Amino acid sequence: MKVIVIGAGLGGLTLAHGLRRAGIDVAVYERDTPQGRPQGVSLHLDERGRSALRACLPPAHFAMVEATTGGPREQTLTLSDVDGELAITGVQPSLARPGRQVHRPLLRAVLLTDLDDVARFGTEFTRFEQRADGTVRAWFADGSTDTADVLVGADGIGSAVRRRYLPDARVVDTGRRMIMGATPLRAVLGTGLPGLIGHSPATARIRGTTVVVAVLRFSEAPLSARRRWLPALRRTAAEIEDYVMWALPVTREPSMEMPPALRTIIGEAWPDFTVALRIGSIPPPEPWRAGPVTLLGDAIHLAPGFGGNLAMQDARHLCEALAEAHHGRLGLLDAIGQYEDTMRRNGFTKVGA
Repeated sequence: MKVIVIGAGLGGLTLAHGLRRAGIDVAVYERDTPQGRPQGVSLHLDERGRSALRACLPPAHFAMVEATTGGPREQTLTLSDVDGELAITGVQPSLARPGRQVHRPLLRAVLLTDLDDVARFGTEFTRFEQRADGTVRAWFADGSTDTADVLVGADGIGSAVRRRYLPDARVVDTGRRMIMGATPLRAVLGTGLPGLIGHSPATARIRGTTVVVAVLRFSEAPLSARRRWLPALRRTAAEIEDYVMWALPVTREPSMEMPPALRTIIGEAWPDFTVALRIGSIPPPEPWRAGPVTLLGDAIHLAPGFGGNLAMQDARHLCEALAEAHHGRLGLLDAIGQYEDTMRRNGFTKVGA
């Protein structure tokens, strides 16, 4: 069996590792550079994503991820301005599933490690053709082609595979926007905020502006973990220090009338990690007949804040189904149909579920 994966995001790369460990030939095509595009600096890794990584990654890769997570996130704090200072005015069980914060660029770098022989960057997918013999041929912008038993669209919200395979499944702009960034922890220690919130994510709603903040203190310094677990990881990917992640969910220009601690966090942010994101959704399409083309993650269902976990979960389920077909225990289309039924149940959920 051979599988073509379009897209080298978290889901596509997790799938590639899993397929290779299952003895299945895989090729990953990505139109961007290995550095990828800005998608936010942090990811709340819950058990869906963690179990997928444990199932699909080589042991050393998974150990590297585990070593560089933040502390446990089991509650969500509410912050308010009390006499010009931030104070905790509410504590509740985590609105997200319990988990830990990870540095998203570092996680992607771990996933890219040891995939040089299957990942092809700067190669834009343009179209596909389902052939009479049951295989799929993919075309690319440079005129090249590739043929496989399965084509997987793991190419995100703007999926070129989805547009051609399920043209009625379209992205709807919710009108919501998010500005996200990260600030070195050393620059804001004097504000008192890191000690106030610990490992917990916190939401401050002050004078019409909402700011979400969370501290990532690496369980082990990434450079140290790299030496111990994954020396092949690019050194520059591991050159990251503890930081504060922040996000401004906005539908209008945010007010900067906020306590000094929040102004410092935003004002001292790393410019390269600050990104503005548009929030979209994909209404659940009617179920489709299984074929040799399928989709995972944001290419078919969107869950802002949880999309990475769902993409990696999809990758695990698809890998397990294809392995069943590869070993002759299930027909290929039956395996893909089984995966898609599971993906529809798990993927089209309310945000935060």
